[in-house]
Amino acid sequence: MIGKISKGAGFRGCVNYVLGKPDAKLLAAEGVLTDSIQTITDCFQSQRMMKPHIRQPVGHISLSYAPEDASRMTDEILVSLAKEYMQKMGIKETQYIIARHKDQKHPHVHIVFNRVDNNRRTISDKNDCYRNVKVCKELKEKYGLYFGKGKDRVRTHRLKGNDKTKYEIYHAVKYSLSKSNNWKLFISELSRQGIKTEFKYRGKSNVIQGLSLTKDGITFKASGIDRNFSYSKLDKQLGENNNQYQQGIGMTTNNGQPVIQHENTYTSSSNIAESLVGALGGLFTPTFNNADENAEAAFQRKLKKKKKKRINW
Repeated sequence: MIGKISKGAGFRGCVNYVLGKPDAKLLAAEGVLTDSIQTITDCFQSQRMMKPHIRQPVGHISLSYAPEDASRMTDEILVSLAKEYMQKMGIKETQYIIARHKDQKHPHVHIVFNRVDNNRRTISDKNDCYRNVKVCKELKEKYGLYFGKGKDRVRTHRLKGNDKTKYEIYHAVKYSLSKSNNWKLFISELSRQGIKTEFKYRGKSNVIQGLSLTKDGITFKASGIDRNFSYSKLDKQLGENNNQYQQGIGMTTNNGQPVIQHENTYTSSSNIAESLVGALGGLFTPTFNNADENAEAAFQRKLKKKKKKRINW
């Protein structure tokens, strides 16, 4: 069950869309004359004029259900779920219509309601997107409705703007993870798909606390795209905790080559060289004095120990 909320200024266009399709079926109505689309629109408009200053008096919600629940979704069940949804969302004592469409494989209904209620009060839209998610989850759990497989089920071809970009990044990250076993390959693969990667640091320290991804000039926190894409979870999945590389390399260019974001990340010359060698794939070989060689050997031993500990993650 997924709810999609929108608001508008005019009832005519919304009612025409909901009831004007050949397969549309009016299932329920409250407070309006249902003789025709025109009479429904006139009733909505008449009550809306009790508060003429409201810019968006039209409430429109589509409630969609998974194809796996199609056999259960009779007209009566759809109306019952829609009414319970409206009650939980605080949409009550107002005009509404509920109509079913059959132009998609999944069962779905459209609700049109008047945000000016019968008592001349305005039905609040505060945090309605968050409340919508909560209510849909409650109803799915209450009635044992199908829980989808998350973002993989979203029909991205129907998305626009930021939502479309967000899901493009989501799928790009999943693909890149399947092709990568370390941060360098992961960043390079994302860059090949036109996505820039940037690490976020805690204050002025070298401690990484987050990750952001940018595509077509639009930036998202990685964890905001999916909770499994947080820096800590990605770091665990990539099987590498090489902080010198991750902290020294924050962005990638369009050709997939990492660029240095913080010049003073390390105090040891051996650490700087090691970071550059790892990042640039051994394009040059730095020279070390004896002290640096000892530090280099110690550092490599430490890395091997850490990798051994993480074999069974």
